[in-house]
Amino acid sequence: MENGYQHISMSVQNQTVVVLGGTSGIGEAIALGFAEEGANVVATSRTSERVADTASELRSRGAETIEVTADVTDRESIVRLRDETIDAFDGVDTVINSAGTASRNSISEMTDRDWEHVLDVNLTGVYRSCQLFASEMNEGSIINISSLAAGLARSDLSAYVASKAGLEGFTRCAAKEFAPDIRVNAVAPGFVVTPINEDQYAKGTELRTRIDERTPLGRVASREEMVGVVLYLASDAASYTTGEVIRVDGGYCDSAL
Repeated sequence: MENGYQHISMSVQNQTVVVLGGTSGIGEAIALGFAEEGANVVATSRTSERVADTASELRSRGAETIEVTADVTDRESIVRLRDETIDAFDGVDTVINSAGTASRNSISEMTDRDWEHVLDVNLTGVYRSCQLFASEMNEGSIINISSLAAGLARSDLSAYVASKAGLEGFTRCAAKEFAPDIRVNAVAPGFVVTPINEDQYAKGTELRTRIDERTPLGRVASREEMVGVVLYLASDAASYTTGEVIRVDGGYCDSAL
């Protein structure tokens, strides 16, 4: 320390990072971002082909990885993911819960099956992952991917909104319970273009125009723009940050209707 100042690194180099839901969408961008920054990255999902393809991309960026499929609705598959990662890398530093799903139905038309599946993936799956990984982590960081939808009223996405609002409450509880050794935070992306929604958010559409007009930054985000805040939360620079939900939405939620 010099003149009362001590530098705290934002590096994640040589960390071992697990990204559940890391083979598509925002999760894939996060996994590749960590690889670019020198981490070992295990990106997983239910589909072996996607796991293999993402592993190839990770290796092309210099990351060490293993190929393990996992379904967040299946406790035993998460146990296998955890144990194989620990065997390969001798521990886990950061866990990112990015697996997600949605069902577009009104409350009056939704079935119990639809409701339960969305909550099982988006909320109970995060609980399973946090419980199982935290039990084998001496220290580190858990980062849950929420959504600005957690604070919005959407008539066609009640299950999704409920699951993300629940995830944010669970994040705060987990942060308290796992402290001081494991930090738990959430990131709430705004409107982000991914391969699955690029037609819906295409420039010139009615929806895109409404989003752009309300968002102070005047546009939607690329999925790569979600990576920086996750890198921060995984690094020592966030050593005093836990129980937080950080919105990355271009100012959308703070803009007047």
